[in-house]
Amino acid sequence: YEDEPELTEGMRELDNLMILPHIGSASFETRDKMALLVADNILDALEGKTPRSLVPSYPK
Repeated sequence: YEDEPELTEGMRELDNLMILPHIGSASFETRDKMALLVADNILDALEGKTPRSLVPSYPK
């Protein structure tokens, strides 16, 4: 989200509620794959190729 959604009324008072940041990509396997993708993108750029996970630019 660009802005986190609002909590439902009363949620902050719950003793059994834990609010955590998004950590879905925090596994060792995912982090290893992310590092390999970065390396592949660098190699692509050094070889004059378009990086495989190029992020498009957006007007400001």
